Amino acid sequence: MAERLPELNAPLAGHVPLPREFFDRPAPEVAPDLLGRVLAHATPEGLVAVRLTEVEAYAGERDPGSHAYRGMTARNAVMYGPPGHVYVYFTYGMHWCMNLVCEAPGTAAAVLVRAGEVVFGLDLARARRPAARTDRDLARGPARLCQVLGIDRSLNGADACDAGPLYVLDGPAGSRPSPDRVARGPRVGVVGAPDLPWRFWISGEPTVSDYRPAKPRAKAR
Repeated sequence: MAERLPELNAPLAGHVPLPREFFDRPAPEVAPDLLGRVLAHATPEGLVAVRLTEVEAYAGERDPGSHAYRGMTARNAVMYGPPGHVYVYFTYGMHWCMNLVCEAPGTAAAVLVRAGEVVFGLDLARARRPAARTDRDLARGPARLCQVLGIDRSLNGADACDAGPLYVLDGPAGSRPSPDRVARGPRVGVVGAPDLPWRFWISGEPTVSDYRPAKPRAKAR
């Protein structure tokens, strides 16, 4: 495995890609287990890696908050595939966001990666996010996280369990938060769905994004 991951040195020493079985579970189980793991992307510009501090779970066609709630489309087809793959989508006409697909093919469950701490490639991350006032803001939010990692539509469908160019890494002992530091609450800005406590974050982490409840849509007159 070390031969396949030559970039993983210094702060990432001891990390190995998570196996596919890790993702072959319900999204609300996978989500909190992703906290403290490392999401890394190697590009021609260099490697940037982010330690995940905030995630959200979505349960496919049984979840009104999921992109797959109304069934398969060309946009969400990756969610119906094997676990451990990456679902990337464009939002608000300007931002990329990414999810990690969970459960068996056909279920469309996924975990949105919302925020993290840059642990490798800080100079490149700063160059990609020049508007960030501090390093804690570099990947503080799903669109910012994708920007510092260089994630766009070209990675839609990528296999994050196949060690490159995008992969989710386990870490050495002690790299994950203790159970008492794993907080949970409602998801951010989800309209028309139950107020499920499927947002998970590391309590006290400065890189966690601000919570914003969904705004009800105005009724047509």
